[in-house]
Amino acid sequence: MTTGTLLAVSDLHVGYPENRRVVEGLRPGSDDDWLIVAGDVGEFFADVERTLTMLSDRFARVVWTPGNHELWTPREDPVQLRGVERYEHLVRMCRRLGVVTPEDPYPVWTGPGGPVTVAPLFLLYDYSFRVPGAASKEQALQQAHEAGVVCTDEILLHPDPFPAVEDWCADRVRRTRERLAARDTALPTVLVNHYPLVREPTRVLRYPQFAQWCGTTLTADWHLRYGAAVAVYGHLHIPRTTVHDGVRFEEVSLGYPREWRHRGPTPSPMRPVLVASTTRR
Repeated sequence: MTTGTLLAVSDLHVGYPENRRVVEGLRPGSDDDWLIVAGDVGEFFADVERTLTMLSDRFARVVWTPGNHELWTPREDPVQLRGVERYEHLVRMCRRLGVVTPEDPYPVWTGPGGPVTVAPLFLLYDYSFRVPGAASKEQALQQAHEAGVVCTDEILLHPDPFPAVEDWCADRVRRTRERLAARDTALPTVLVNHYPLVREPTRVLRYPQFAQWCGTTLTADWHLRYGAAVAVYGHLHIPRTTVHDGVRFEEVSLGYPREWRHRGPTPSPMRPVLVASTTRR
């Protein structure tokens, strides 16, 4: 049994110099610490690789799942892969570094709060977190355009070879269901996804139209179905702890400098996921 801490962080956005300095200061408290990185390390492939290399050199194990920003294809990025090919390229890079991805066997954390299966998920969104009155994706997008709230994904995130992001999402949900069903059901899980598995955390968004880019209703019961002790996510840039159906949800994002400055001059974005009193579900 290890004696470290299972830590989590997301939305590092290292393209901002202030965030890079924060990330360069992330260090384990012990040689046994694991770090979950729940997406949005950066937009450029080289930035993601450099950051995960640094973190994997410091922590006993790093577990990563992509956010929407890693899947963008900016015109300035020398790596111009799109969609599935870009994701698979990221997975190959992580494997070279020894970083656990959603395509690898789920590791088991045996330290304080364990044993638990740590399951990184890659699920995307399907526009089903719509505002009232929007009966379809088209209506939801129209409302977003009218409100001036449109996610950059609509320009830079390509679902190739799928015809649309919601089709890629459906495929990821199907694949992930199969993997979770094959896990060791004797152990509880820590479910890690960039997006919240339930819609409730999006209710506090300043612009409710943005929720449609924040997850899928297809995962609404996964924290119960797959025995979650904790669900870890990011994306919303609203770090906090909430409880849904008796399961703790941890939003672990750093966010943009303009956001974390309001929380104090020296952010400490890594959050412990488990404590010794965590019990099996």
